[in-house]
Amino acid sequence: MIMEDTFMLWGFDLHAWITIVTVLSMFTVMLFTRLRSDLVFLAAIGVLFVTGVLDAKDAFSGFSSPSVIVIGVLFVVVAGLTYTGVLNWIVRNLLGQPQGYSRTVVRLMLPVAFLSSFLSNTTVVALFVNIVKVWSKRLNISPSKLLIPLSYASGMGGVCTLIGTPPNLIISGLYEEKTGETMNIFTTTIPGLFCLAVGVLAVIAMRRLLPDRKSPESAFEETGDYTVEVQVPSDNPYIGMTLEEAGLYHVDGGSLLELYHFDNISSSDLKDEMLMGGDHLVYSGQIESIVEMAYEHKLVSADHHLFSYDEFDQDQKLRTAYVNFGSSLIGKTIGGSTFEKDSNTTLVAVSRYGERINKPPRQVVLQAGDTLLLLCPKHIRLDATSPRSDIHFFDSADVPDIGTKTLISTIIMIAMVALSALKVISLLQGAFIAAAAMLLFRCCSPEQAMKSINWDILMVFAGSVVLGLAIQQTGIAERMAFGILDVCGSNPLVVMTAICLVGTFITEFISNTAAGAMFFPIMYEAALKLGYEPLPFLIALMISVSSSFATPIGSPTHMLVYGPGGYRFSDFIRIGLPMNFIILAANIFIVNVVYPLTPLH
Repeated sequence: MIMEDTFMLWGFDLHAWITIVTVLSMFTVMLFTRLRSDLVFLAAIGVLFVTGVLDAKDAFSGFSSPSVIVIGVLFVVVAGLTYTGVLNWIVRNLLGQPQGYSRTVVRLMLPVAFLSSFLSNTTVVALFVNIVKVWSKRLNISPSKLLIPLSYASGMGGVCTLIGTPPNLIISGLYEEKTGETMNIFTTTIPGLFCLAVGVLAVIAMRRLLPDRKSPESAFEETGDYTVEVQVPSDNPYIGMTLEEAGLYHVDGGSLLELYHFDNISSSDLKDEMLMGGDHLVYSGQIESIVEMAYEHKLVSADHHLFSYDEFDQDQKLRTAYVNFGSSLIGKTIGGSTFEKDSNTTLVAVSRYGERINKPPRQVVLQAGDTLLLLCPKHIRLDATSPRSDIHFFDSADVPDIGTKTLISTIIMIAMVALSALKVISLLQGAFIAAAAMLLFRCCSPEQAMKSINWDILMVFAGSVVLGLAIQQTGIAERMAFGILDVCGSNPLVVMTAICLVGTFITEFISNTAAGAMFFPIMYEAALKLGYEPLPFLIALMISVSSSFATPIGSPTHMLVYGPGGYRFSDFIRIGLPMNFIILAANIFIVNVVYPLTPLH
């Protein structure tokens, strides 16, 4: 304890330095490793608690934070809207057949932004990705010209309400704890709408910075060759024959490239090779012909050895997916992993940047964004939107029916927003009532409701609250606020802009929720030191930490469109960097118009 009282370095005591090292370590781990964010935040909470920086009550206060609870309950509300087909109905009736790129962008971005103001932007983008791909073909526009605007619209729409994006809830909750004042659900609406309008115009003006890339899955729609690997089960009737005798050497629409006898590879004079159980055959040709030939000759998938053809599920269909950022498959081959066995799928082909890789697909070293063509059982239920999945499926297996429950869930959502906006009840109370109503009217089942709650994300939110509390209590926020004032002077606009600029940069690499929690105490203290009401500063912060446009890892929605758009990392930088500065300028301007800076009394 004596050491704690006497240790001081650059104005920070021991607890402050422990917090600084913990925060920097978190960012380093999240940037350079594939560890799950929820585990990183949980470890950080543990460090702050064990070292005595926070007591038990403060260290675990994030789990009881009203803003975190609201987010968890809203997952159930969104589940009701999803399973009753509200989102599908909106998408089906809003896009239409616009003429010209400018009208197309407006027709796309405005509905997406509206939905993202009340729903999870990840859910909205996941729904729109497939629709946009089909729509772009009808309009004769490359999907890569529309999918980045789709992701941008979801982020900009999210800041238009307090419930649209988690940082808004976190920052508004911390503001209420500090001041006792509650923000209205539409506090950020006018600034958010202005930034959205500027963003839409900026996308149209910078359309040439958007890449014109070939859709990755279009590589699977052409009639050219696929490279497919199949296996001979031990009970195959053709064992003992040569490949030519078995009818496996000549294939309609294709040719045999290689034969694997255990670890031995043969690629010449294959027609006289003897067929053995466990052999792997690599064909190049049209997928339909190869799959038909495999069925006729009782060949099976090449992921693991089968002793009987009866073990093979013949009731299958082709589905396309892409490799997520952070996937455990990156840097590996499908053949060197257990992915096919674990997911009950078979890899048929791989494409990269819209071009098929013409080599045995199970030997391709995978990269983020690679598109996979998979043979899947028709009855399989694959989660197309799970952020923890190694891959993301383009198609959605479940299409809800439009009916009475669609109207009911819509009324429930509108009532929740209206009652909380009019301050008849709090947002937390409204969310609980809406979630209960969704279950009562069977808009979603209890099982669907529980599955819809993303506990990983809630852990990150709770950890973000605790992180912000530690930064505040150890005096780091106050010291950083003074440091910014020393550099930027006493001009409130300069200080606001400087903190928002740093916040925009940081949120390109870490969760916007974490960025909001980290910068809240800094912005709050800076406003107080300048002698101004903190509200305008915090509204500007809300918009800035959700303005991540320059990297695909800056937002989960960017990751959702990265693969389907056939994008490269540099594509986001090229248009995203100017977009960051444009939205920052619009943010500072409109916030100070709608919420003029007011000196403290």
